[in-house]
Amino acid sequence: MTFRLLFVGDVVGPSGCAAALDLIPRLREDLALDAVVANAENSASTGRGISAESGAALLEVANFLTLGNHAFDAKGHEAFLENEERVIRPANFDGHYPGRGWDAFEAGGVRVGVVNVLGKVFIDRTKMSAFEAADRALEDLEDRAEVILVDSHAEATGEKQALGYHLAGRAQAVLGTHTHVATADAQVLPGGTAYASDVGMTGCSESVIGFDRIDFLGLFVPNGRERGRGIHVETRGPVVLNAALVEFDPGARRAVCIEPVRREWGPAV
Repeated sequence: MTFRLLFVGDVVGPSGCAAALDLIPRLREDLALDAVVANAENSASTGRGISAESGAALLEVANFLTLGNHAFDAKGHEAFLENEERVIRPANFDGHYPGRGWDAFEAGGVRVGVVNVLGKVFIDRTKMSAFEAADRALEDLEDRAEVILVDSHAEATGEKQALGYHLAGRAQAVLGTHTHVATADAQVLPGGTAYASDVGMTGCSESVIGFDRIDFLGLFVPNGRERGRGIHVETRGPVVLNAALVEFDPGARRAVCIEPVRREWGPAV
């Protein structure tokens, strides 16, 4: 028996949510999916954090949601993360923060563990390394799950690759998020661990990582009309959903194959 899971990259703002809500049910049928996990740390209307509204909507089509460095940025996140067990924030944060860093669920007769870890290179949000946090989570999930997915939310490709090899043969998938740009390195590592440095984003394609491109230019152009506008999530134009489809052999506790999935949707509303 094989188990097919779709991991959807960072869902950005209202347009990304709308695309995910429409496309994921279709993908479940088209790809014969057993489970869907999506990164929702940019799903709030501002593109920063997860709100109760965006999280509840995405959980109508996804089994679990993961987060990242913006996990605690949206107003009202505390109650939502404490009460919703299907949302996983970075395991690097200790118990003083709301929510949980890993958990397990059942889909199609298979127990699936979901872990979220936050990189440290270029991201100064936590003192604990992603490696230590992942080791702790896997130790707890080893006897609770046949398939373990680790969302490696990090900026540096090298840190993600190192984590992939660190967990090779122990986690069945280590999939990268955060940069919003899909990488062309999807592979199955030795030991049967599906890996990709970044699966990409679900958001407006005519943007800079899901945000207004003119706003974003203000970070880099020293003079001109772009400067000082602030950064707003893009809500215009076509939307793209980027994801990774992973097929597992739960009995052997290994990934069989991984392939990128890209679907266009739009124009945005």
